[in-house]
Amino acid sequence: MKKLSAALLLLSTTVYAQPFDNALTEEAIKKRLAPVGSVYLAGAQAAAPAAPTGPRSGEQVYQVSCAACHGTGALGAPKTADDWAVRLTKGRDLLVEHAINGFNAMPPRGTCMDCSDEEIAAAVDFMTKK
Repeated sequence: MKKLSAALLLLSTTVYAQPFDNALTEEAIKKRLAPVGSVYLAGAQAAAPAAPTGPRSGEQVYQVSCAACHGTGALGAPKTADDWAVRLTKGRDLLVEHAINGFNAMPPRGTCMDCSDEEIAAAVDFMTKK
């Protein structure tokens, strides 16, 4: 039980260990209280999606946006060559479509909202060949 408690403590402090400005200045307080998202009512104009930030290789996209799940197999994400082989039988184009639009537990674009379709496709190619 002590090992489990220690592991949970380590995990909780690691996951939530973010740089935090706990200064009592007016600017620091405003920053902490600022909204983290927006809600749009039906018919309202939503903010424009993030624009691609430039050409990145499949490996770069994988390292930043895909490795957390596809490197560990979290939530059933394909990780090994065998995992990918089964999916590749349905075709690369379907894999890319799923990566762009989301599939099962994977969110659209695998959380890389500023990736172009070509960068997402490059990440799929990188993962299926590694």
